[in-house]
Amino acid sequence: MSRSAIAPRPAVQWRADQAARPFERITPRETAVGLSFDGRPHTVLMATPENLGELALGFVVTEGVAKAGDVTAVSIKEEEQGVLVDVAFAPGVLARKARPRNLEGRSSCGLCGVQRLADAVRPLPAVEEGVCIRHEAIPIALAALEEQQALGRLTRATHAAAFFTPEAELVLVREDVGRHNALDKLAGAMARDGIDAASGFVVVTSRCSFEMVEKTARMGCPILVAVSAPTDLAVAKADEAGITLVALARSDGHAVFAGGKRLIEAQAELV
Repeated sequence: MSRSAIAPRPAVQWRADQAARPFERITPRETAVGLSFDGRPHTVLMATPENLGELALGFVVTEGVAKAGDVTAVSIKEEEQGVLVDVAFAPGVLARKARPRNLEGRSSCGLCGVQRLADAVRPLPAVEEGVCIRHEAIPIALAALEEQQALGRLTRATHAAAFFTPEAELVLVREDVGRHNALDKLAGAMARDGIDAASGFVVVTSRCSFEMVEKTARMGCPILVAVSAPTDLAVAKADEAGITLVALARSDGHAVFAGGKRLIEAQAELV
């Protein structure tokens, strides 16, 4: 976690049984990030200003704009109003036109400004069979992720997305004020490092709306675990893409909403 990701803010603490007192709270920074493709402006994301190259690369992958290998460079330039990030594609690459937007992408919204219904809910690619995991791997992964959320532990105001091996070994984790941004940063880091998304599972510390399922599908990851509840459309999209969707994940249990065949029962291992 870099110093650019946080900022101290004064506040007044109030408690019913105590006198008001001043204190300082560490807050996560939320910065306007202008994203462009080959110099052509596309959208503005509200994000935590670190790992922005990964955010841009992950956005390209999870939005279906192009393949990670089609990206030749990502340039980052700080401006007074925010940060400009430009993605350059290889000559001759016809990048798929990203969903047109006319509003900024707010940290709480993955589809802000999308203009057409057809662009909002698009058909998803089918995910390959991929790995299977034991039910017991999920609480192990949750505990490991909790330990690695440096920004979240400091501010209590951010989301995290992480990738684990089938044995619940933490591979990568990324944090951001926006749940979609955290997942895009994770996708970008994995694409940059050549990590096969089909070789493990993703855990997010947020609610599971359908665009989180969509991004996971476009990463090619077969299993998505969410700490909070899913929407009806998220479950439908998980079924459509063949993704295993686990939600309401806690240390003492979780709920399987789709693709339960990839979860191994302890009893089955003894047969």
